[in-house]
Amino acid sequence: MMRFDVSIQTEDFDLSAEIASLRMGDKSVGAVCSFIGTVRDRNEGDLVSSLELEHYPGMTEASICKMLDEARNQFDIQGAKVIHRIGLLMPLDQIVLVAVTSAHRGQSFQACEFLMDYLKTQAPFWKKEGTPDGHRWVDARVSDDQALQRWGIDAKNASDSI
Repeated sequence: MMRFDVSIQTEDFDLSAEIASLRMGDKSVGAVCSFIGTVRDRNEGDLVSSLELEHYPGMTEASICKMLDEARNQFDIQGAKVIHRIGLLMPLDQIVLVAVTSAHRGQSFQACEFLMDYLKTQAPFWKKEGTPDGHRWVDARVSDDQALQRWGIDAKNASDSI
């Protein structure tokens, strides 16, 4: 029983409820790996009072679905769920959930990390931070591109490969 789901939403999510729905009725699941990203109060040495996330409806979901398909092809996983929040968020708020199920832990860990690396570099989101000096757009990080490269994917060409 495979479950693959993407949700872009303004409302918060409940980790326990999301994991339960991902595992529901699947007795073959032996491992669940999850990652939750949260808003932190500092970035690049500056205080951050808010983070606003925008996306392109339809395109964002399609892009993440392609990432899930790639994870299914590369790893022996049974299910995966990605929830990404949009709108105005504050420090400590949850931004993203990636959860993966498989028969064994290794595949879950790898697929979860793979999906996060892909999301950080390829998902069409735009982020704007509120700082004491005003608002600024958040640029992509070289370290995120390098993380994607360890999977054999060049960040410049990643959207073509998924």
